[in-house]
Amino acid sequence: MTSSTAQEPAPGGGRASQPEHLGHVIFITAAAAMGGFLFGYDSSVINGAVVAIRDRFDVGSEALAQVIAAALIGCALGAAFAGRIADRIGRIRCMQIAAVLFTASAIGSALPFALWDLALWRVVGGFGIGMASVIGPAYIAEVSPPAYRGRLASFQQAAIVIGIAVSQLVNWGILNLADGDQRGEIGGLEAWQWMLGVMVVPAALYGLLSFAIPESPRFLISVGRTAEAKKVLTEVEGTGIDVEARVAEIDLAMRSEHKSTFKDLLGGRFGLLPIVWIGIGLSLFQQLVGINVIFYYSSSLWQSVGIDPSDSFLYSFETSVVNIVGTVIAMVFVDRLGRKPLALIGSVGMALSLGTAAWAFSFTTGTGDDVTLPHAQGLVALIAANLFVLFFALSWGVVVWVLLGEMFPGRIRAAALGVAAAAQWVANWLITVSFPSLSDWNLSGAYVIYTVFAVLSIPFILKWVPETKGKALEEMG
Repeated sequence: MTSSTAQEPAPGGGRASQPEHLGHVIFITAAAAMGGFLFGYDSSVINGAVVAIRDRFDVGSEALAQVIAAALIGCALGAAFAGRIADRIGRIRCMQIAAVLFTASAIGSALPFALWDLALWRVVGGFGIGMASVIGPAYIAEVSPPAYRGRLASFQQAAIVIGIAVSQLVNWGILNLADGDQRGEIGGLEAWQWMLGVMVVPAALYGLLSFAIPESPRFLISVGRTAEAKKVLTEVEGTGIDVEARVAEIDLAMRSEHKSTFKDLLGGRFGLLPIVWIGIGLSLFQQLVGINVIFYYSSSLWQSVGIDPSDSFLYSFETSVVNIVGTVIAMVFVDRLGRKPLALIGSVGMALSLGTAAWAFSFTTGTGDDVTLPHAQGLVALIAANLFVLFFALSWGVVVWVLLGEMFPGRIRAAALGVAAAAQWVANWLITVSFPSLSDWNLSGAYVIYTVFAVLSIPFILKWVPETKGKALEEMG
């Protein structure tokens, strides 16, 4: 993967002067991160349709949770195989396949004839999300100068949180057109169907943008398309580099590697290489703190503690704004403070805010859909939830994506990233399907569990997570 930068000596002497090319690199990065936007949009748009789907198909909490989480099964599969597919057909072709899957999923989800049909289309879209979640960070790492790589890699998470916010705005607008009724009819379809179907627009945009950005120079060199690789390297690293030396450097690095497979990940005392376990651990902790409970179930969650349904959408959007603010903070500091300090700050903040939310939710009374929360505790829960989102966004939301794109040695990077991303989706699925039952059992208890995972993430960071700030990808060993 490419490693030269404007601030570093180019191979063969000289310095690669490329500030004028940074705008082009930012465009490339933003286009690749559109997969993250679609992930955020898809993961949150279902939040606005939960009540309508339950009513339309007359299902209970457990079956509904399975439908909501169905996309995550596809995500795990897509993430597990995306790396190897990308090594064979290229990063751009993978993005285009993902765009097609997103589009098909949006249309199918908007026009289901049964509950299983809806779940199937969500799996299809999930496969596209899983592919994009691996290809996006890997591609961005391969075209980014090291001095900017942390900030550019954080575009993935920024796109996710913007996708979440946009989906909630779209849901709110559609709900208003339907007079506040998720099953209200608009142009022959129910409001919730429009909510799911609108994803066709960003999916098509993602596909179009994939034709406007270059293939990874690393992949081009690996398949013998050296002339194209030189052109791309000049575009992203500037005309001041010794392009022949850069090609030779990348080629030498790849010759010392081999196409990674899952067998390459085996070793160590516990079956897998230690660095692979660290990647899996990062993915698990990112999800087991319960962040996606906020975005999958926020509207129904706030309704359950006494907030008016029409207002709950606005609270959900307000949480998305907090998410964006936290992500911007992370983008500013990830290359200045480093990955580990940000992760530690986030873990401490999440533990405190989740613990506070658990305390507030312990005052709920009633069961099922008929629960209430005293005003003071409701206010505390709302503030704590927003602080949790803020601390997650300025730390683990960005840092995990950055680390997974950087920390693995080149010889295992594709396969290891696939396994770590798959673990992330499995954990996401576990949290998503378990929350309805946990909240029915004890809402406060659910947040106590998430608090415990936030606390456990602190020693994990201190003892095992490596710092990758400022290192070239070829230095990861």
